[in-house]
Amino acid sequence: MSYRIIEKRDMVHQVHLMRVLAPDVAKAAKPGQFVIIRIDEQSERIPLTIADYNVAEGSVTIIFQEMGKTTKRLAALRAQDELEDFVGPLGTPSEIEKLGTVVLVGGGVGVAPVYPQARAYKAAGNKVISVIGARSENLLILEEEMQAASDELHICTDDGTKGHHGFVTDVLQKMLQNGEHVDRVVAIGPPIMMRAVTGVTKPFGVQTIVSLNPIMIDGTGMCGGCRVSVGGETRFACVDGPEFDGHKVDFNLLMSRLAVYRDEESSSLKKHECKCEGGK
Repeated sequence: MSYRIIEKRDMVHQVHLMRVLAPDVAKAAKPGQFVIIRIDEQSERIPLTIADYNVAEGSVTIIFQEMGKTTKRLAALRAQDELEDFVGPLGTPSEIEKLGTVVLVGGGVGVAPVYPQARAYKAAGNKVISVIGARSENLLILEEEMQAASDELHICTDDGTKGHHGFVTDVLQKMLQNGEHVDRVVAIGPPIMMRAVTGVTKPFGVQTIVSLNPIMIDGTGMCGGCRVSVGGETRFACVDGPEFDGHKVDFNLLMSRLAVYRDEESSSLKKHECKCEGGK
């Protein structure tokens, strides 16, 4: 069985949206879950968070950034092309409940998985405050969608081209220091950003949930590649997560494990680019 791409859209530089016809996945999907895709029989398996789903249409939306060989190959596909595998939904769904005030923090492409959570927390009766950031205004994604899903939306850019000139943690810290009552913070983005968020919230005792993105192969807990340390215990992000208590995550270990295959990934990308340019 193959999975047809029904929409492919370039969002910002090297970030793409893809809507895939996968009725069974759409029917079972919940915020916080992910899929594992394979472009063809020779392709590696890569995990991508579900950014949206439409049960009536039978579609699942993924948003991804070009990083290595496989994501660059994926970016080259167009509507009506097909994927070999589109497995999911995988992972434990987000625990959406009525808490009061929930702050959702998204950095870069991390805004994509934050979006369905913003909608779900809002639908559950919470006040939703969203803080999204990017390096520059032209790299912001889903701004209109996040505005619609939030009671308040704060935008941050590293270069000051839009919103707050600085990091998402600046806005979050000011919010907490000014006495805003926050029942839960959800942060999704680069590990260094999520670690910074937990550093801000810990002194205030605010529950902080992060979504981890370790190296993953099968997505069913069998390979052990996605193991992370949470509260001193080994957990598998694919089946125990991907969401965990951010105050208990060993981010240093996570980031060191993400860098294990950096040389091999770089070599694979160079060979792919050389082949695309007609080299050997």
